[in-house]
Amino acid sequence: MNNNDEKKDLSFTQKLRENNEIITEVKYNENKLTYPLSAQEEKIIEYDGELPILVIPNTVFLPHTHLTIPLDKFNTDNLLKSINENQEGIVLTPKKITDDNTKMEFYNIGSILKIENLEENEAEYTLELSVKDKVEIMQLTDNGEYYHAKYRIVTEENTITPEESEQMNRDINETILEISKFIPNSEVFIRGLINEEDVEEKISRIFPYMKITIDKKQELLEIDSVKIRVLRIIQLLIEQKDAMSIQMDIARRINENMSKIHKENLLREQMKMIQEELNMTDSSKSRKTYRERIEEANLPKEVEEVAYEELNKLERQGQNNAEENIIRNYLDTILSLPWHKAEKQKIDIKKAQEQLDKDHYGLEKVKERIIQHLTVLKMKDEKQGSILLFVGPPGTGKTSLGRSIATALDRPYVRASLGGVKDESEIRGHRRTYLGALPGRIITGMKKAGQSNPVFVLDEIDKLTASINGNPTSALLEVLDPEQNDTFSDHYLEVAYDLSDVFFIATANYLEDIPGPLRDRLEIIELKTYTNNEKLHIAKEHLIPDVLEDHGLTKDDLIIEDEVIETVIERYTREAGVRELKRQIAAIARKTTEKIVVDNVERPYVVSNDMVYDMLGAEKAHYDVVADKNPAGVVTGLAWTSVGGDILFVEAIMMPGEGNLKITGQLGDVMKESAQIAQSLIKSHFSPLLEDSLNNYDIHIHVPAGAIPKDGPSAGVTLLTTLASLITGIPVDSKLAMTGEISLRGEVLPIGGLKEKSIAAYRSGIKRVIIPEKNVKDLDEVPDEVKQALEFKAVTRIEEVLEEALHIKLPESKKLNLKIEEITSET
Repeated sequence: MNNNDEKKDLSFTQKLRENNEIITEVKYNENKLTYPLSAQEEKIIEYDGELPILVIPNTVFLPHTHLTIPLDKFNTDNLLKSINENQEGIVLTPKKITDDNTKMEFYNIGSILKIENLEENEAEYTLELSVKDKVEIMQLTDNGEYYHAKYRIVTEENTITPEESEQMNRDINETILEISKFIPNSEVFIRGLINEEDVEEKISRIFPYMKITIDKKQELLEIDSVKIRVLRIIQLLIEQKDAMSIQMDIARRINENMSKIHKENLLREQMKMIQEELNMTDSSKSRKTYRERIEEANLPKEVEEVAYEELNKLERQGQNNAEENIIRNYLDTILSLPWHKAEKQKIDIKKAQEQLDKDHYGLEKVKERIIQHLTVLKMKDEKQGSILLFVGPPGTGKTSLGRSIATALDRPYVRASLGGVKDESEIRGHRRTYLGALPGRIITGMKKAGQSNPVFVLDEIDKLTASINGNPTSALLEVLDPEQNDTFSDHYLEVAYDLSDVFFIATANYLEDIPGPLRDRLEIIELKTYTNNEKLHIAKEHLIPDVLEDHGLTKDDLIIEDEVIETVIERYTREAGVRELKRQIAAIARKTTEKIVVDNVERPYVVSNDMVYDMLGAEKAHYDVVADKNPAGVVTGLAWTSVGGDILFVEAIMMPGEGNLKITGQLGDVMKESAQIAQSLIKSHFSPLLEDSLNNYDIHIHVPAGAIPKDGPSAGVTLLTTLASLITGIPVDSKLAMTGEISLRGEVLPIGGLKEKSIAAYRSGIKRVIIPEKNVKDLDEVPDEVKQALEFKAVTRIEEVLEEALHIKLPESKKLNLKIEEITSET
């Protein structure tokens, strides 16, 4: 066919493809054969004949197929016994075969097969087969040795015209000729196919060699239209040709690339030999440089000996030795580390104080403790003493305090984040016997610092976890112990390194997650929750200038009113620090940038309080506010959370029962125990007054916000007061809140987080707060504005709590007094 003919008459398959006549997918029948049939079903079934089943796994035959196949003798003896006198059987392909071959599931469409010739040798049979008709199995039985089937012959529709057959032949020939280019020694087989003129016969010969799944082959067998089957097979042949073409192209490119790499390696080796002859090789130059660098580095004696030993190994290495790069990296690491102590600088306490005040608003006690630590260092001639640990909620400035200290001391600042580290090698380094070995984070940080006395911040040490690769917390013990870190051992270096001049600072969110031995080596400084007033000043002095700079704005472009910042703090952030506050300010800056660039608004763009909703959307933070009046059995308590303090309402009701106590609101074990202690105290003090009627009632205590887990002992006095209010029917002032742990002796024990709880009470409209007597000293940490707005009542026993909350005095327990008198008289 010439080019004009190709343009004039498109191929038959292409026309059908353009008209969407090719069926791209024909699903085979999923029905499973069931056997044996009932007698009634067997009378109804109509079939054309009955033949034994030849089970040939992973094989599908099309009608009009002639081929020769080998069969394993061990698995074929019983199969051949099933063949009838005419040497005919039905080939069915199993869907599923059990391990013991006792049960099979078959497709219900197969082919009638005739054995034309059978040859036998020691290991296998060789069968010459011809496939006659396609059949549908109507009934399948198993006699214990082989399967037997009644079948119905399926008549296929063949509407291929001579013109279509000619075009199909042409398409098949073109495709298999292309495929034969990728298959060696296929000329004889391809020639026989091309000479075959009957399309159905040709397809039957190609079908067994097609690389498609058995499911796909079964789909093709079950197609009742010969034309559609031929077209589908032509399409699959084209797809296989394209896939083979792509694979061969990829292989050719890989071979070309490998040849290019081999050629470059050969040229590179020749160039090295020429350079060595002329004494111009890079390797000799590098080795000479290493020796000079070791001599000039003035390393400690032990380190210098190790360096020369490694250099001698390097000089003995042959060309392209695998160990050469390992030795080079090791020598580079040793020579880049600061081995000698840095020149001592006087610590300027006044400068340090100014730097801390400049970088951080508030945190007076924290800054005071840091200054005290620096004065001790100055008195001790800069010898590192205890290690500082900043503990506090996220966003309270722990890491930035370390940066401020480095600036104040004029020292390099290095930070290593340890959150999620679970491999000891991350701290101590990997041994050089491992591929890709590297020094640990401590030595890497010292290399980055370039001096022996940096300020080194170890972030998130409470998030270190042990694993099968060791415990990194244990490795930190040597790093942070002043008595040991002058001879710190890194597995990669294998020589001692002096860390005694390093100013280590650690940070953590939760002190409880730090193991005891490590905690003992640290000087703990707690960072508390910022008040709203402190957040306002931090935003104005630090956050807004930083955000403006990050967004390409100046104070002449954007002005954020104080009321806006206060609104964002109260209604859009719920945190102890200021990280979320900075994000919200950044959102305002982005909106402003859009207004300036797109809408060309007048500058400065002033953001007022009524614009906050449009810029930030709906309010994201919600704080409970106390009601004007509480019913009996409802008391306001105070709680500490990871994002500051909050108030919680404790509710209780009483119902007829057997004296049981029910507690809901997702309370932890400690809080449940506090409720049981409160119940016991109430029963011991109120039973004489109520004549033991408490045993006839069940009490249900609930703490709202049930989706939030709550735990801790500080709700003891709140639970006690709730039960007392419920029993007596006396309501508690809604403007009164309380916190404190209780004991069975009726004592009120101290609690933590008084500052955060006091701020929460102040924010929620509380006027009076009951606290344990032993927490009075903690009022120094409470902001002045909060102390001025709240009245604190210190108590030591539950009698004082109930007198303050309910204005009642507890009666004496007659039973308790009676028992005491009896014991005394017996004694």
